[in-house]
Amino acid sequence: MKNMFRYAFLGLSLSLAALAQSPAEAGKSTPPAPPPVEVVKASRMLDVRSGAILHDPVIVVEGERIRAIGQAGEASVQAPAGARILDLGDVLLLPGLIDCHAHILGNQKDLSSTASLRMSSAQSALWGYHNLQIWMAHGFTALREAGESDLGYGQLALRDSINSGLIRGPRIFSSGSFISVTGGHGDADVLAPDQALPRRPNLADSVEEIGPAVRRDLKYGADWIKLMATGGVMDPWSDYNVEELSEAQMAMAVEIAHRAHKKVMAHAEGTEGIHAAVLAGVDSIEHGTILDEPTAKLMSEKGTWLVPTLETFQRGAALGTSLGQDPVTARKGEEILKYQQHSFDLARKYHLKIAYGVDDDPDFVSKEFLALVKAGLTPLEAIQAATIKGSQLLGLTDQIGTLEAGKFADIAAVRGDPLKNIGDIENVVFVMKGGEVIVGP
Repeated sequence: MKNMFRYAFLGLSLSLAALAQSPAEAGKSTPPAPPPVEVVKASRMLDVRSGAILHDPVIVVEGERIRAIGQAGEASVQAPAGARILDLGDVLLLPGLIDCHAHILGNQKDLSSTASLRMSSAQSALWGYHNLQIWMAHGFTALREAGESDLGYGQLALRDSINSGLIRGPRIFSSGSFISVTGGHGDADVLAPDQALPRRPNLADSVEEIGPAVRRDLKYGADWIKLMATGGVMDPWSDYNVEELSEAQMAMAVEIAHRAHKKVMAHAEGTEGIHAAVLAGVDSIEHGTILDEPTAKLMSEKGTWLVPTLETFQRGAALGTSLGQDPVTARKGEEILKYQQHSFDLARKYHLKIAYGVDDDPDFVSKEFLALVKAGLTPLEAIQAATIKGSQLLGLTDQIGTLEAGKFADIAAVRGDPLKNIGDIENVVFVMKGGEVIVGP
């Protein structure tokens, strides 16, 4: 009874105290804290639109966005009181880089055909988190994820966890599964017929079956739809020359995705499949390894993007069977490589829109720059493929891809001069994503 009187007296006291407040005091609420301000200084900054170098740049970052950019001494970039100064010294500032063909789940040093079947969805996602930190350490602050065989959509869970602030990682714009045919490049069941897995929902052997496969990916939150237009290299049975999904199937997938305001990418290595995917209206061709002149011309006319992924084929051929590749897979990798340069020459001849994509272990994510330059791009064009071109493919030119006021403060800094030696792009010493320092002081 004594405690009851004590609690009643305490409640009455608090009520009287609240009533004693003046109306002005009662209406007051604590204003939100202003976003933190950071000032990034360096010796040089690359304008990826023009290739011009700004000397002694200063970038004022407020919260997660760039408030102002100028040169040291200009009034617009004077550090406000309390701002944190990040003086990076003799480095080149770049926009955060964009990889437009990433596979993020699992152990990417296991290239065996059964790798995904020997790992749980949960373990695969944990590997994914580990892999994402490697991308960021190389200066990549955004990824277009190009499909996974995980029925639990671990890549979407990682994307959503990053967006909610639960974990740290690049901006992810993700596809769902690999929409394929039975026995096609996206069929994960590599077991013997008497040991076969239940049929997976990403398989579509007719136009009628395309709708459920596409809509399942859309239902669970895919940003892009990934189609397997042809066979590929990294499986033990498909033929990269063979068109697998028909033009009618791909056109149906495009119609459904575009109606949902989503885009479509198509894995396409053989000539017939590339051509059919372009006619079907896909937004980007992945690989395009055996491109012919009529199809290059058609891609130019339709504005279809190309993500060539040169390095992964080159490294895969050099690896052979050392990381668990099946002998047949290694042999396909060696065979297809001979078509790569001719196809890339056609892409350049017809001025195709090229975006950067590595399709490889993230430890090698920066090696695609060297492959693109070796194949014929200038260093600036290679950097543009991973910055402004990547943002154009993603439809996010107002948010990322260049260093400009109002955009996300996604910033990388490298030592050296990648415009003269593209290998210097690997000398990453500072990474900021959305105003948060990931690498550096």
